[in-house]
Order: sequence, then C-alpha cells, then structure tokens
Amino acid sequence: MSAEQRREQLLDVTKRMVLDAGFHAVSIEAVARDAGITRPIVYGHFDDLAGLLEALVDRESRRALAQLETVLPRPDLLQSLRAYLEAVQADPDTWRLVLMPQEGAPRLLHDRIARGREAIVARLAHGLEPGAGLPDPELAAHLLSAYADEAARLVLTARFPAERIIALSHWVLRRLR
Repeated sequence: MSAEQRREQLLDVTKRMVLDAGFHAVSIEAVARDAGITRPIVYGHFDDLAGLLEALVDRESRRALAQLETVLPRPDLLQSLRAYLEAVQADPDTWRLVLMPQEGAPRLLHDRIARGREAIVARLAHGLEPGAGLPDPELAAHLLSAYADEAARLVLTARFPAERIIALSHWVLRRLR
C-alpha cells in the first residue's frame, strides 16, 4: 500500500470511529487496531492525535466544499436545493460530520464549518438576482442557507426523503411569487 493510500485508510478508519462513537472515542491505539497496523505506522503519517483529527477535518471540509462548488450557482433556488440534497445523499458520512458534528468535535471542525458557511452565504448573496427587488440579499442568503442545511439534516436522519422536501419547497416558492 502506498503512503497516500495508507494515509487515506487511516483517515477513513478515523472517520468511521467518529461517526460511530464520537471524537472522544478516537485514539492512535484504536485507529491502529482498527486499521490492522501498529501505532508507529500511524505516527509515521500523523505527528499526534491532534494532527490526525486535523487532517480528517481538512479532508472532509475540502470534500464538502468541493461538492458545494458543483451545486452553486444554479438557475433557480429549487434546482440548487435539489442538487445540494443529492450531494448530501451521495456522501452522507462527510455531510454528517459537517452538518451534525459528533460529540467532542474539535474547535477546528466548528471553525471550518463556520468559514465554509460564510463562503457559501457570500456566494448565495452575490448570486441572488439584484434586479429582482430583493431588499436584503445578505439576509436572504443566510436564511436560504439555514433552510437548505436543515433540509439536508432531515434527509440525513432519514425522517424525510429529499423528494418530499423538494415538493414542499416547490409549494412554498410558488406561494412567494
């Protein structure tokens, strides 16, 4: 296994541990055991537990933002919401980390999530039709982002299928016109 493949394996093992039991369950020993290797191999890729967790947060943040880049901008809000929910369904574990941080999540994860949201809100605000008479694009972008994130959490919890959320959103948007 190449060094890059081993690193990805260790990050995948760490991600699974976090999703199953929370960040507090992760240790170098546990990651090594679950990966079927020794601790020195883990230390060969990451200086310490904080470095391992930071690498996981970095990777998952990059994945989420890359997926959002393909979603935004879309010609209309409903298409954007549908594309976002499809991205969430395609990679639910990454989105669980981003939208539903586990117990004991490091401050770094919360900081990255906040920065990612700021970037998305800025793109949304910029993309909203300036000539449409929208009185406050920035506020609208914040509220639309919150709506989309809550819709994604509902999909992740399997309480509501994406199509049901899209149908209701379509109904709401028709009423607002």
